[in-house]
Amino acid sequence: MNGEEDAVGRCILVLEAALLCSSQPLSVSQLRRLFDPELPASRIHQALMDLQAQWKERGVSLVQVASGWRFQSAPWVQAWLDRLEREPGPRYSRAVMETLAIIAWRQPVTRGDIEEIRGVTVSSPILKTLEERGWIEAVGQRETPGRPTLFGTTRSFLDHLGLHTLCDLPALDGLTEGNEDGIPALT
Repeated sequence: MNGEEDAVGRCILVLEAALLCSSQPLSVSQLRRLFDPELPASRIHQALMDLQAQWKERGVSLVQVASGWRFQSAPWVQAWLDRLEREPGPRYSRAVMETLAIIAWRQPVTRGDIEEIRGVTVSSPILKTLEERGWIEAVGQRETPGRPTLFGTTRSFLDHLGLHTLCDLPALDGLTEGNEDGIPALT
């Protein structure tokens, strides 16, 4: 193995260790700082592609999400992982999930937009729950009387779903369940 191959191999090992040990996704700019001098983003990206290929046929895979890169369990092993005794995650009401779906697919939206689509008033605790979870945030104000707050989803929302961008959300026309507005009924 020549010096260049050794350096590339070491780069991949350092990236692998950092990603496996991190509790959060890591961006390319964060990964560049692992090296002195910093490696070019193109070299980090190529190393990530190589690392992703190395882990392709395993129970864990390297994926790119909104805020960076992370290792996560491969979808095909989920049935086995579900057998582990784990503390169940929080359960959200239908109103919370419908509100989140409207924001995700129609953003940016105001509370009034959400109420118009759902046909019912959106209570403050619903929006507060989604904000506390870090899935939505105020992204501006609509230039209309009263200047209502516009809401949109966050990188944390995309990370939680394992998505890189909003374009990765399933198309509304591809969903079979939902209300007359095409908003999926999430449970």
